[in-house]
Amino acid sequence: MSEPTPLGPDSLMWRYFGDWRGLLLALWAGSMQNMHPQLGAGVEEHSRFFDERWERLYRSLYPIGGVLYDGPRAQETARQVRGYHDTIKGVDKHGRPYHALNPDTYFWAHSTFLVMPILINEHFGKPLTEVQKEQIYAEGVQWYRLYGMSMRPVPPDWASFRRYWDHMCRNVLEDNKATRDVLDIARIGKPPTMKWLPDPLWKLARIPISRGFGWLTVGVYDPAIREKLGYRWTSRDARLLRVLGRALGLAWKLVPFDLRYHPRARAGWRRERGEIPADAPLVETPPHNLPPPDRRDDPKHYSPAIG
Repeated sequence: MSEPTPLGPDSLMWRYFGDWRGLLLALWAGSMQNMHPQLGAGVEEHSRFFDERWERLYRSLYPIGGVLYDGPRAQETARQVRGYHDTIKGVDKHGRPYHALNPDTYFWAHSTFLVMPILINEHFGKPLTEVQKEQIYAEGVQWYRLYGMSMRPVPPDWASFRRYWDHMCRNVLEDNKATRDVLDIARIGKPPTMKWLPDPLWKLARIPISRGFGWLTVGVYDPAIREKLGYRWTSRDARLLRVLGRALGLAWKLVPFDLRYHPRARAGWRRERGEIPADAPLVETPPHNLPPPDRRDDPKHYSPAIG
């Protein structure tokens, strides 16, 4: 089999995955991933994600986005990301063995990233056509090949993937502690960039923020997931989400192109335009997103050296 080829600026994945609107789907992605029995067990028994939610979210965007936007260096970034999962294994409380590098588990996590550009456009922009969704899926598979994982669980085409996704939502995913924990953001701390905000003001601000993100996440779920988690979604909720999504889609067109993208994605675009050298150092997460000092040598963490 030939070496996998990194995606480039002609792809729909480049156009949409590094888009800041994807942060609106952060709770959706985290909860959908954790509903996988093996992935949820790994998070519950190995992760301290809930001690530093914002920092973990923001720093994860760099290496994950790098597998897409790092050009010729993307495969090396993919090996690094895969390496963070080597030691995440064990037996869950039901006696089921798990390993983060189980191909079925790893592909499920990637599947949520693959679906995100489709949801971004469906809810906060112009919905993609079926032909574009087929292209997104093919590009997502090309992206996945960079990890060097078994391709056994990967559906061959978009139609097959839709059946796979429906099967996972209905028959495999489960309501578990890791999912409920990631959805509980009622007491979430301040983002690292807002440490200046007085605590009393943040405690007031996080009430509408947590409720808004929770409501949005329920709206983006497949009906089978809403039912499994016991959420209600009315026709009024659906209308309100459509109105808010259209408004965001229109406002987004006014945002300058580069400002629409996460720094790692933005650097990829700049290299392609010749604005920075092709071999310029990769953009890494800023110091305020790093793990606590006592965890920076943990092989499960992305923790670049900051000069």
